[in-house]
This record gives sequence, C-alpha cells and structure tokens, in this order.
Amino acid sequence: MATEPILHALDFAAVQRHRIASSSVLFGYWELTKPEINFLIVVTTAAGFWMGTNTAFPNFPWMPFLHTLLGTALVASGAATLNQLLEARYDAQMHRTARRPLASGRIPPTHALWFGALLSFFGVVYLAISTNALASLLAAFTLLSYLFVYTPLKRMTPLCTLVGAIPGAVPPLIGWAAARGRLDLTAGVLFAIVFLWQFPHFMSIAWMYREDYRRAGYIVLPAGDRKNRFVVWQCLLPGLSLLVVAIVPALRGQSGIVYFAGAVVAGGLFLYYNARFALQRSVASARQLLLASIVYLPTLFALLALGKK
Repeated sequence: MATEPILHALDFAAVQRHRIASSSVLFGYWELTKPEINFLIVVTTAAGFWMGTNTAFPNFPWMPFLHTLLGTALVASGAATLNQLLEARYDAQMHRTARRPLASGRIPPTHALWFGALLSFFGVVYLAISTNALASLLAAFTLLSYLFVYTPLKRMTPLCTLVGAIPGAVPPLIGWAAARGRLDLTAGVLFAIVFLWQFPHFMSIAWMYREDYRRAGYIVLPAGDRKNRFVVWQCLLPGLSLLVVAIVPALRGQSGIVYFAGAVVAGGLFLYYNARFALQRSVASARQLLLASIVYLPTLFALLALGKK
C-alpha cells in the first residue's frame, strides 16, 4: 500500500524516540550516583586495601579487593542518590544543580528512593558477606552520618564541612578493614590525609558557587567579612597539616624515598594553590585550587601504593 512507507517511517521514528527516552532515563540514574565523586571514593578505598594487605604479587587477594571496591561503590552510589533526594527542592534553586535528574524532574522521587535505598542496602550487605563486619559497619556509618548529620547541617552552620569531612574520610578505612579485619595507626594516617584534603577542596567549590548556595539557603560560608577569614583558615591550616601528615608513612618506614619526595612536591604544590586562593579569593584561583585538589589526592595515593614496602 502507498501508506506503508509512511507508516514504517512513523514506526521507526517512534522506536528512535523510545530509545532516546530510555537512554535519557538510564543516564539520569547514572547521574544520580555521582560517578565523578565515586571515582575518588574508589581510589581511596583501593589505597586503603592495598596498604592494609601484607600480601604482594603474585599472591595479592584480587577477589576480596574487587569485592571491597564494588561494595563501597554501591554504598557511595546509594548515598549520592538519597542525598539528591533529600536536597532536590534546594538543588532546583541552584544554577549548578538545577539540571540534576531529581531537581529537573527527569526521575520521579519514589523511583530515586527505591534506587538509592536498594543500592545502599545491597552495598552494606555485600561488604558484610564478601569482606567482614567491620568494613560493612564503616560503610553503614558513612552512609547514615552523611545523610542524616552532614546533609541537614549544610543549612545550619558553616561547620558542616568539619562534620562532613568525617564520613568523607572513611573509605580508606573501609579498604583497610576489608584487608585486615581491624584498624591501626597507619589506617588513621590514611583517614587524616583524606580528612584534611576535603577542607580546601570544598572551600574552592563553596566560593565558586557561593551565590548559588546562598540562594538555596545553604550556610556553607559565614556571612559578611567573616567568610574571608573562614576561607583562609579552612585552606591554609589543613594544607599545612596535610603536607606534614602525608610524609608520615615515609617517616615510619612504610614507603620509600620516592614516595617521600613525591609527597613533598605534590603537597608543596597543593599548598601553593591553597595559599593563592586564600590570599586572592577569586573564582579563577578557586577553580585552580579545585583542579589541584582533584589531581593531588589520586596522585598521592598512587605514589603511596607504588612505594609501599
């Protein structure tokens, strides 16, 4: 029939629209998990496991290692999803986050709730089954403190950064616990590195998007001139402390001279960008500090892993 080509074209167009819509939904769920943040979480977890195990090649416990990374990634993805669910109406008021799946209405809140809850639950259970109870408990602590302590505090006090840095620094402890079944001083050093790193990292974001945060009612910086002093202390003090803490593994004989030199150079450069931002407090210097922070942490942990004794 003469209409068959037209009907076929319409059917094909409908199929294409369905595929595009399906792809958009799938990408929306992927966005909910905040993969860019999960990358750093997985890196620090991997470093914790690597440093925590006493077995070297070729007998490295690859399967427990992969189980740990997968379980941690599941919990982190669930936490990211549920965090966006809690903050959806505030995200909609910020230019930076208005296009997120929940804020833009691309994914229904009930779907996100089930998605985030299942990811979190299966991640915690998976860690308990595939690694040990301590790693699972640490993951559960991270999830609950992030969602129900740090998240509401962002609308109450600038000290939310201090509180939020605690669950944010737990991933290397999860890796260490999965490898050894206990925690010790070296695990505490890894925790301290990530804990201190978060302050300048978040300050750069808070400064770049301070108007966005203010519009949505987030109190991540003090009001008035106090925010200048706040930024200086939140960058310089952790930056200096990080430079010292990062060389502790070398001083304790757990890594060699290559790591020591790398930690000093990387820490010095990171401190430079911290100081530059603290003095200038411009969007350009904040953006440079953010980039430096994203490069610094994986670099330091890679050097630590490669220099392990």
